[in-house]
Amino acid sequence: MALVRKQLRHLVQARSGDKGNTVNIAVFAPSAEVYAVLLREVTAERVKGHFQSMVNGEVKRYVLPGLHAMNFVCKEALGGGGSATLRMDNLGKCYAANLMRLEIEIDDTILVSAKS
Repeated sequence: MALVRKQLRHLVQARSGDKGNTVNIAVFAPSAEVYAVLLREVTAERVKGHFQSMVNGEVKRYVLPGLHAMNFVCKEALGGGGSATLRMDNLGKCYAANLMRLEIEIDDTILVSAKS
């Protein structure tokens, strides 16, 4: 057993969208074991830090254990909103893809069981 660093894109699926100046990012784990790691590693503080130059407001995490999912609501994330900003490439749908670059530490035995 050893801890390895992996980008989220190798472990989970995600979707995102926006409303006004708020971005919503949903992250879905493939198993209870991976979800337990996400609960430890993918906190609201880490997501806020990951988007430090893009999200000026609060980041809240909502957990959905029955779905092995979590939802992040990021306030003040779009420079005033889709129709008020010049940041054309930073609409909400881009945030899930961006979050997939976040690296977390995960036990290599969980990676093996997740692939089988």
